[in-house]
Amino acid sequence: MRYTGKLAGGALGLLLGLGPIGAALGVLLGHQFDAYAERRDAGGSAGDAADLGEVFFRATFRVMGYLAKADGRVSEQEIAAARAVMAQLRLTPAQVQAAIQCFTEGKQPAFAVHTELAELRRACMWRPDLKRVFIELQVRAAIAGNDLEEPVRSLLSVIAARLGLAPAELAQIEAALWIRAGGHAREAPERRAADLAQAYRVLGASATDSDRDIVRAYRRQLSRHHPDKLKANGLPESMLEHAKQRTQQIIEAYELIRARRGMP
Repeated sequence: MRYTGKLAGGALGLLLGLGPIGAALGVLLGHQFDAYAERRDAGGSAGDAADLGEVFFRATFRVMGYLAKADGRVSEQEIAAARAVMAQLRLTPAQVQAAIQCFTEGKQPAFAVHTELAELRRACMWRPDLKRVFIELQVRAAIAGNDLEEPVRSLLSVIAARLGLAPAELAQIEAALWIRAGGHAREAPERRAADLAQAYRVLGASATDSDRDIVRAYRRQLSRHHPDKLKANGLPESMLEHAKQRTQQIIEAYELIRARRGMP
């Protein structure tokens, strides 16, 4: 039994603010490489009994390459963004090479993105949390790679829809990641307005809501992501740090709104 991949994958939770399922994803990715190596050493085919981790890993970097090539060329910034995701995942050198290979496959004109997404959706049929993480990774790379400009933004909307994510959920993912990334490189007034709009999306609220509605939305999101509640529902200790990070994003969004509104 191999453990190198699992140990490396477990480090994911210490690096990414992907919510309470971040650590699970890390272990999943690490397990994929351990299983692959064991099958390879035993003389088995790399494609035999492909598990969820293999499907997820392959789709993540293939689709990332597909999106990077969406405007006809892959910029140095987009390559750096993909590399940054690999670094944040603490992939081993062998894992990085596999990720690069998948990224390259996704850039090819013959890449069948809809087939890839269909396979991913089937694999994650009972794991909506992983489908959300998949989209988070794509949005993270797209923000760093091209500021989520067209045609990437529209393609991401289609991809999210094919995986069953509602537009509001995609907007929340984008809002949270923009806040973590520091927002757009805009003039101060425009950036402040954009940050405020993103904060409302994180809470699932609207600028037209009353102060009382804002407080209710804030409490609703805190309840949904609170570490103690998730722990009571079976969340492993190893994932509690990620639940805390998600809670911190919600608190930051609320504090921004509260300050702009002058709420007590």
